[in-house]
Amino acid sequence: MASVCGGSLAMMDAGVPLKAPVAGVAMGLILEGEKWAVLTDILGDEDHLGDMDFKVAGTSNGITSLQMDIKVAGITPAIMEQALAQAKDGRMHILGEMANALTEGRNEFSAHAPRIETMTIPTDKIREVIGSGGKVIREIVEVSGAKVDINDDGVIKIASANADSIKKAYDMIYSIVAEPEEGKVYTGKVVKLVDFGAFVNFFGKRDGLVHVSQIANKRLTHPNEILKEGQEVKVKLLGFDDRGKVRLGMKMVDQETGEEIAEPKKEDQAE
Repeated sequence: MASVCGGSLAMMDAGVPLKAPVAGVAMGLILEGEKWAVLTDILGDEDHLGDMDFKVAGTSNGITSLQMDIKVAGITPAIMEQALAQAKDGRMHILGEMANALTEGRNEFSAHAPRIETMTIPTDKIREVIGSGGKVIREIVEVSGAKVDINDDGVIKIASANADSIKKAYDMIYSIVAEPEEGKVYTGKVVKLVDFGAFVNFFGKRDGLVHVSQIANKRLTHPNEILKEGQEVKVKLLGFDDRGKVRLGMKMVDQETGEEIAEPKKEDQAE
């Protein structure tokens, strides 16, 4: 019955919402003619040599399950009454000891508790998540360490015993199916420098252009005066051009905090 007690504590520790802690205790019986004795919390010898193995599990409010094996023809109401009474006393004592550790489930799941999270994506994005020959979804599984299953309705199940793995898989999928929001600040990485600006990977595999005039609040002859490839930067999505290309800006974002800053007036720039 230690498995019942330990299992109850383990689930509460993992954050599983139980109505109440559950403890279990086993009752044994030694029967010799008209004489008998009920044993509480029996060990191996008593179980092997005794005449009854009566397991009782429950909460402080009552019994949740019973299981009995007997080696005699039957037991009397008096034996059953005493066995249940001793089982209750034993259960309440064990619950009191368990309460010294935990009395209810933790508010949050343990980071190591197995779990499944679901997300729903538009059905027209399923192909992008799976990729050609399953290349994309295999990469998500390999990089995140989570198991990913997707059905024809766009419902994706992400399973892992590690919360970070689930989050990584979720973020990778989200970056594929979601659309960047105009006016929002993102953290990205400079992937290429050209004379007229810098291309920044800022949203999953989405790149955008920071025009040289949007890099800093001063005139630059070339982006490499401030930037280099591989550098992490914070950019604001300014919008999209006529061809749907992403326009990004840096000069209105504090590169340390990611907060937007007021652009200086023209006379200040001239100074």
